[in-house]
Amino acid sequence: MTRERLYLYDTTLRDGQQTQGVQFSTAEKLKIAAALDALGVDHIEGGWPGANPTDSAFFEEVGQTRATLTAFGMTKRAGRSAANDEVLAAVTNAGTPAVCLVGKTHDFHVTTALGITLEENIANIAASVSHLVGQGREALFDAEHFFDGYKANAPYALDCLRAALEAGARWIVLCDTNGGTLPHEIGQIVQDVIEKGIPGDRLGIHTHNDTETAVAGSLAAVMAGARQIQGTLNGLGERCGNANLTALIPTLLLKAPYKDLFETGVSMEALAGLTRTSRMLDDILNRVPQKQVAYVGASAFAHKAGLHASAILKDPTTYEHIDPGLVGNRRVVPMSNQAGQSNLRRRLSEMGLVVDKGDPALARILDRVKARETEGYSYDTAQASFELLARDELGMLPEFFEVKRYRVTVERRKNKYDRMVSLSEAVVVVKVDGEKKLSVSESMDEAGNDRGPVNALSKALAKDLGRYQEAIDDMRLVDFKVRITQGGTEAVTRVIIDSEDGQGRRWATVGVSANIVDASFEALLDAVRWKLVRDGGQG
Repeated sequence: MTRERLYLYDTTLRDGQQTQGVQFSTAEKLKIAAALDALGVDHIEGGWPGANPTDSAFFEEVGQTRATLTAFGMTKRAGRSAANDEVLAAVTNAGTPAVCLVGKTHDFHVTTALGITLEENIANIAASVSHLVGQGREALFDAEHFFDGYKANAPYALDCLRAALEAGARWIVLCDTNGGTLPHEIGQIVQDVIEKGIPGDRLGIHTHNDTETAVAGSLAAVMAGARQIQGTLNGLGERCGNANLTALIPTLLLKAPYKDLFETGVSMEALAGLTRTSRMLDDILNRVPQKQVAYVGASAFAHKAGLHASAILKDPTTYEHIDPGLVGNRRVVPMSNQAGQSNLRRRLSEMGLVVDKGDPALARILDRVKARETEGYSYDTAQASFELLARDELGMLPEFFEVKRYRVTVERRKNKYDRMVSLSEAVVVVKVDGEKKLSVSESMDEAGNDRGPVNALSKALAKDLGRYQEAIDDMRLVDFKVRITQGGTEAVTRVIIDSEDGQGRRWATVGVSANIVDASFEALLDAVRWKLVRDGGQG
């Protein structure tokens, strides 16, 4: 059976940049564009030329892409020709092969927001699209507020679409701009639009996630006949975000009926890099990836319950809807006080530790995990600390170094500008190969900002570990989480630290103490020891 082609349009660099707190640099936009191109999307919307210096610089610097590079703008304003509209000119001057223009299709917005007549708006749409086509550009019309407009005044909303289509637009993109239209409504309206003469192979869908149904709405539009899907990596976008391509793409490639009916420009080889691409974007944004997101989240294939892990050991399909490797993710069997021996053996085998069924060490490890979790430890999110615990119980944990003592001081004082600033200093003494080494570090970063006592401790600990130093030079602390596990006078602090190295490995460690600095130091120690174990260090 011949499959129909679906076209993927990425708007991370434009719509995604409207996310609160997100502002890409030109260099970051270029890096993201390269990753999107490698993934196999059909269009990359680079931004709005002329709207800000970063977007304009991007279009000047971006090189050749396999995907169709697209500039975004708006239809011409009333009272002037398309050729003499300087805002439209800035968009076309970017020289991209495709241009997407947003225009109103909701009568309320035309008369209230634009303050023009309904007829003027249609004329502006037609003239703008015709202008693009006359320049040899692929024209896309972004039908803003279309679904709300269709519900309010269907004949007028359709007239707007027909104006763009008749002027030569390649794609008419139906936008659920407010994000309030539910999937069944989207499917029905797309079907109505096609029945009223707008061909499905010229229709795109652009959904927002305000009801947490953007992906479902996009899929409903596809099943109704739309053949272009717009979205963003990691669901970035204004308010609650846009349709998430890291969920849409694997669903289209791996799930029936989509995989049987449609094909995209994303290969199975490129799909295997999806998790890496998703996390690259989070790294650029300097934020911790959400663990529970579909397909690419760190917990998307995590199996905590002992019953589940036992079944997974026999056949992964018992509790996994796809092979995690297809999207570049991996299975995780966390350890907790709910774990059984099947869960434990599975987790150990993933660490390269083969322990026979019935080995007494299994019971000892489980008892130790359960005892420590009553003290406030949590291993289901701190897999590296669990591995060290298990190796220690199995007699397979080398003693790389010994911490003899540490000290942290925090000072608050006025600087030369008469402003109050804080400064932390850490001293760590370790014994490596029989030799004591004292390291001192402050918490200031390169910009002169105080990063706190844990940062100072981390830098001091990693400053001089003798023959192990080279192995930890590429380590960095990427996240730090604190939780109080008990209340009142017996409060205990749990610290989870996420670390990363130059190989792209990411691992989490845990520390527990009544003292937040002491709990942090325990987690830091585990992070360093896990790195040394994994890099083949010998004690």
